[in-house]
Amino acid sequence: MKLSIIIVNYKTYDYTFSAIKSVLNSYIDFEYEIFLIDNASNDGSIEKLEQDFFDKISNNKIEIIKNTENLGFAKANNIAIKKSNSDYILLLNSDTKVSNTAIYGSVNYLESLHKPAILTCKVLLEDGKLDHACKRGFPTPEASFYYFTKLDKKNPQKYGAYDYLTLDENEIGYVDAVSGAFMLIAKEIIENVGLLDEDYFMYAEDIDYCYRAKQAGYEIIYYPKETITHYKNKSRQKRKYKTIYNFYHTMWLFYKKHYIKKYNPLVTLSVICGILLKYLIELIKNAVRR
Repeated sequence: MKLSIIIVNYKTYDYTFSAIKSVLNSYIDFEYEIFLIDNASNDGSIEKLEQDFFDKISNNKIEIIKNTENLGFAKANNIAIKKSNSDYILLLNSDTKVSNTAIYGSVNYLESLHKPAILTCKVLLEDGKLDHACKRGFPTPEASFYYFTKLDKKNPQKYGAYDYLTLDENEIGYVDAVSGAFMLIAKEIIENVGLLDEDYFMYAEDIDYCYRAKQAGYEIIYYPKETITHYKNKSRQKRKYKTIYNFYHTMWLFYKKHYIKKYNPLVTLSVICGILLKYLIELIKNAVRR
């Protein structure tokens, strides 16, 4: 098997249906399979998806795995990764839609390099603008400071490390990290680096994995010749408080795992204060959203 595509569903029937249909309707001339993991949605979505794709499930094109609880993104993906015997693994968000050649072109390009790597394509938001999470730098204290103070907008070449603004969005290149919305990983990397870190319930598991892969000597590639659309939550939509907490908690978790020993206590204190401040601001903004 050339490719295993992993999609995690959690109460996103419409998006998940659309994502799977876009994969099935796209041009792929090699053998692939889809793992659809349901994180205990309990809203009838997985049952509807079973009916929608009954023929693909019957001929083993799609395998459904039902979790009895919401295990989070990393752990759910790991279940399918461990079952896969394919040469490549593609983590694909349920709220995405792939273009006709996105998967085929990305796999072919990665294969043409004749070396194991992690690759993403160009990820566009619903309005056609770039989802900057698809090519970014590691969130060091310096890069994060420039990003949150918007200095990166004033001088992208000097301060734009957070979103890797030194690399044009239409240029193929090496980056620090890519988004788990479309994350193509050579199986050899998984065998050597390991699985996604399950300490991350949601958010930052993709950055963490890229960090570990780069530490092990592997390259992270941004390949904008192919595109997908990512239907991210709109900024003005009200979010659950747990979602906000998870986002800022993982910021601290990543720092603690990879940076805390590299910086002095004053920097760490500043990081903690910065994360808490951003968290409180987001809670207030969320409270007034409708």
